[in-house]
Amino acid sequence: MPKPMTPSEFLVAASVAPEVFELRPDYRAMLVVIEGLTPAITTQAGDGTVATLIAEAETHATELLADTPVDELPHIAAWREAYRAFGAKPQRTRNSLEALTRRAAQGLPRVNALTDVYNATSVLHQIPFGGEDLARYQGAARLARASGTEAFDTVAGREPATEHPEDCEVVWRDDAGVTCRRWNWRQGRRTGLSDDTQTAFFILDALAPASDAEVEAAADALVEALRGLGSEVRASRRLIGA
Repeated sequence: MPKPMTPSEFLVAASVAPEVFELRPDYRAMLVVIEGLTPAITTQAGDGTVATLIAEAETHATELLADTPVDELPHIAAWREAYRAFGAKPQRTRNSLEALTRRAAQGLPRVNALTDVYNATSVLHQIPFGGEDLARYQGAARLARASGTEAFDTVAGREPATEHPEDCEVVWRDDAGVTCRRWNWRQGRRTGLSDDTQTAFFILDALAPASDAEVEAAADALVEALRGLGSEVRASRRLIGA
């Protein structure tokens, strides 16, 4: 069995395929690894900072949607265009930012502290986020166009199931298969965050009009919000662009 990569090695080895940049030259991936999470603290973090963050995100979404339809919000409109570029129908498979912004006005879903934090931060900064357990990765993360044969570990009818992406679909993956389908639509079960996660890996997917400074600010906000979920939280990051 290959030796597990350190967070630094993992970030250096992560990649975005040239074919993705050909599709969207304005695309950037901010990759963030958070070490030192304490499961006991994470499990008990259902109130305080996490609850405040969620409330702020719900209020922000309500304000955004007061005068503008969700599909006309600039960042969401950009992702709808990106989905159409690789053959996905955005009205049927919504990017994660759109799905959360739509839900936030009525109340964001509560999953676990780590997921709740990144969902709220995504809505507040209007950038799609993904969060996974680094220990469950096999090899480096990479964004690529799928062949259609890769395995995707998911749930169908409340039962574990293996699906496959469509040919040329944009997917995040590792050596074992797809970790997130349609860029940022649906994450798999295999690498999912849990109350036992000690090292988390986050992906911030950015398209124009999001600037590099806004992406950095979103990563800063995520790291700051997670500092209370462990006694020795450490963060490392890498921004990948064309």
